[in-house]
Amino acid sequence: MNRREAISSVALLLGGTIIGGEIFSLAGCKSNPTQVNDLFNTDEVTYMNEIAETIIPATNTPGAKAAKTGDFMAVMVKDCYTPKDQKIFKDGLNTINEKSKSQYGSPFMDLKPDERKKLLSKLDDEQKKYSQNISNKDTHHYFRMMKELTLLGFFTSEIGGTKVLSYVEVPGRYDACIPYKKGDPVYLNP
Repeated sequence: MNRREAISSVALLLGGTIIGGEIFSLAGCKSNPTQVNDLFNTDEVTYMNEIAETIIPATNTPGAKAAKTGDFMAVMVKDCYTPKDQKIFKDGLNTINEKSKSQYGSPFMDLKPDERKKLLSKLDDEQKKYSQNISNKDTHHYFRMMKELTLLGFFTSEIGGTKVLSYVEVPGRYDACIPYKKGDPVYLNP
């Protein structure tokens, strides 16, 4: 059941007390399954999931795709980015595909995992150089946006917060220095 169907059903159950509930049910509003929001369709979300999965791949813990980071990116870009940054982000998705085609002869979605990793590593180096240039401080690099959203979306998801980070629901006392061995999970305290 999608959101509009749920709103329509609740409106009917409540006797149409929700404003516009009858309009939804009478008009037969159906969401377009290919459009996620005003900016992204399901193919682009799948594409963003694959980019995120290349950044945070599944190992002995789930990767970014399992956390639905592409969906998270679509919402964040639509709701929180300025139109200028939205355009940079959308153009960046096209740029990754163009670079993929020029370097490997096929779109990003058709690349092998090691080819994807090489391509995104080059883009990461490119964005670091771009960010160091003082004249570029007023515009953002598309890959930096994607990487930041991937990290934010993954580590604030249920999967990231429970499978990768150690979650302590009610922390006890504060220990400033605790022994840490490489590979131990990091603690997430809300």
